[in-house]
Amino acid sequence: MLSSKRQSDILQAVKANGSCSIAEIAEALGVTTETVRRNLKPLVERGLVTKFHGGVMLPEEVEEPPFQRRIAVNGDLKRKVAELAARRIADGDSILLDNGTTTTFIADALADHANLTIVTNSAEIATRLVRRNGNRVFLAGGELHADDAAVFGPAALDFIRQFRVRYALISVAGITAAGDLMDFHLFEAEFTRVAMAQAQERWVIADHTKFGRVAPVRVGGLSDIDLLISDAPPPPDLAEAIAGSGARLVTP
Repeated sequence: MLSSKRQSDILQAVKANGSCSIAEIAEALGVTTETVRRNLKPLVERGLVTKFHGGVMLPEEVEEPPFQRRIAVNGDLKRKVAELAARRIADGDSILLDNGTTTTFIADALADHANLTIVTNSAEIATRLVRRNGNRVFLAGGELHADDAAVFGPAALDFIRQFRVRYALISVAGITAAGDLMDFHLFEAEFTRVAMAQAQERWVIADHTKFGRVAPVRVGGLSDIDLLISDAPPPPDLAEAIAGSGARLVTP
């Protein structure tokens, strides 16, 4: 049992979103950030939440949850990012989309686009786009993962190496303050690296909860991408890393 209602309220806020920044919790509860930090300490010590730079998450978030659960987390933020990305894509463009939940929202945001060429390893994305407006969809072959209906492995990598696209839209699990792009699984990171090599421009699509988020596998750095699209500005240390990397930042 928690020792205070404040701690209980903080825990409920984190549970509702999967992860929260300190500032978001303070705003939601109408208290100062110092009050939040003070009440977070016992929650962290008991293992009820896990700290990351500028915020906290549920402990189970360190392991990637199933796709249908992930797609519901921060859905409004992902939708906002997807709409920003879709506005930069023109009819007739060629794009590569990975199997992330945010890129699935992008597939929905492209509903009114026509004559796109889409390369993907995600059956979810392929089925959303293949019946629309003269699109051509190329789906990597191999064994589908039951969790997210996506294909990985050598065959998928060889498949996408056959294409050259204008944009590769990549989702990541987290972006560290130093500008490292992180993921949960080695096979996803391998796919991302190959996907980026096939594109004229490489975009990372990430809502602000990914800023400072912990994940075990390094995909690359901000200097490996051309654009970072998010729903809100990053914290100062990450903003400095972005400015020094040469990548462009797009926010509302």
